[in-house]
Amino acid sequence: MCGKVKVHARQANPHYTVCHCSMCRTWGGGPYFAIQCGTNITFDGEEHIVEYDSSDWGKRGFCQSCGTHLYYFFKQTASYNVPLGLMEENDALVMSMQYFSDRRPDHYCFTNQTSTLTSEEIFAYFADKS
Repeated sequence: MCGKVKVHARQANPHYTVCHCSMCRTWGGGPYFAIQCGTNITFDGEEHIVEYDSSDWGKRGFCQSCGTHLYYFFKQTASYNVPLGLMEENDALVMSMQYFSDRRPDHYCFTNQTSTLTSEEIFAYFADKS
């Protein structure tokens, strides 16, 4: 929001994901809409980025000046998921996956037809990566 950090993702996947876990919902006040950007990503204004080590497999980056959420970093693969709102508008964007689908509160629901992973499935997925 303040412009002190700029994200440059060269391999952003237009098939974005949505995470319903309690950490993502607490972090952003709702589900986390994320673009998978891989490892080919750079940041202008890195001195303004603060990271929070939020789990065994990831950490979250945000701007220390305005608090804007900048990324979720996967430790094992050194890859980044960037909030959908930070990327340029793109007609090719498609919601492709919802994580922690069993933790989605009943007060919202998306009508998109997507793949879903429950808590058990996502924990098994990350256990296989370690």
